[in-house]
Amino acid sequence: MRHRYFGAASAAVCLLVLSTSVLVSGVASASKPDIPAPAGLPSFYSVPQPLPKGGVGTLIKSEVVPDANLVGATMHIVMYKSKGPKKAVPVTGMVAIPNGTPPAGGWPVVTWGHGTNGMADVCAPSLQGASQVPGINNLIAAGYAVTASDYQGEGTPGLMPYVVGASAAEDTVMIVKAAHSLPGASLSPNYVVWGHSEGGQTAMFSIYDHKYAPKLNLRGVVAGAPPSQFSLLYNFLVTSPFDFYLMMVAGSYNSYYGNAKAPLSAIMTPQAVSLIPQLDKGCSSYVSGVVNAAVATTPHMLFSDLIPKNPFTVASWAKLFSANDPSAFKKKTKTPLLMIQGGNDEQIPVISTQILQGQLCKIGQPVERWVYSGQSHAGVIVPSFDDMLHWIGDRFASTSTVDPYVPTADGSSTITIDQKTCG
Repeated sequence: MRHRYFGAASAAVCLLVLSTSVLVSGVASASKPDIPAPAGLPSFYSVPQPLPKGGVGTLIKSEVVPDANLVGATMHIVMYKSKGPKKAVPVTGMVAIPNGTPPAGGWPVVTWGHGTNGMADVCAPSLQGASQVPGINNLIAAGYAVTASDYQGEGTPGLMPYVVGASAAEDTVMIVKAAHSLPGASLSPNYVVWGHSEGGQTAMFSIYDHKYAPKLNLRGVVAGAPPSQFSLLYNFLVTSPFDFYLMMVAGSYNSYYGNAKAPLSAIMTPQAVSLIPQLDKGCSSYVSGVVNAAVATTPHMLFSDLIPKNPFTVASWAKLFSANDPSAFKKKTKTPLLMIQGGNDEQIPVISTQILQGQLCKIGQPVERWVYSGQSHAGVIVPSFDDMLHWIGDRFASTSTVDPYVPTADGSSTITIDQKTCG
């Protein structure tokens, strides 16, 4: 059955009224008080100390929350364990489970990787609920449970590892594992990963990171406008309205990998380094404002003056960028991959996904690429949604790595689709 996505306005959901709290796999020690929830966040976001026993994917706690934007499902917010740079870390997120009787084997799962929204605690999508997952009600109506990680550092201690592909991918897969421990949940081991923008990179890396959940079965990956070809992307962004993304990446890598591997002083001015603590104080619009204000303090100053050294000319930085670039994938998998992008994408050059597909084809990775002409970076989600939903349905119904389905752009006569397939 086909379902149409009409896009809902984002609305904050009150999380102060919470119920059905569950603590799994151990109780926090009374000798160590919880790490308090970040300022302004509900008490659910406090972190038990120590974390309960169990590996990554262990459910720490969950609560059922009301969500006016969710139809036909029950919303849970969850905290679970994932892998940090040195040890297991807590991560929060959402799990929406359809109401009614599950199919034999349980509800298949679509796990969403969110795009760039900032790096601070207040940016956690679970604070606003179902409205943060495009087309969630259509996914529910199609018979899928939906999981959505906040990624570590949003809603939990630390700075979010922005564009650290393996980190976000593991968070996005481990929430599927954690969701299986929810009381009364009947979920299938079969799941598909879908992400857009930053989440597109997340989805790409999940092709490999599902190894942390051997009892789960990854059936396919949808990567919307995934960033790749990072050197090309750097040159594009540094003179664009989205130049502040580069500040976010610099702060992220320094925080996640450490100063020895990602020294800020090697690429940034002292003024730029002084702005890094602001990354944990607000979401994307806030960070953009901070960067613009810094540039405006000096006549004729450009953002590139804050990062005068091209990081790709610094060996330690170039190594990290390569490790997080999907273009560096060397090993093929049997996981079907679909890339979707708008032909007028203003944030990720369309040529980058064309190059990426060619690189993946060379290693034998089954991959399809749908480009919707005339659509912007985020604007492509709506006209491609029904096509994507059909592709996801085929992944749960078939083990074939090649899908003969031809996208229709929801019948729009104003959109031309460039479909390329290899595999």
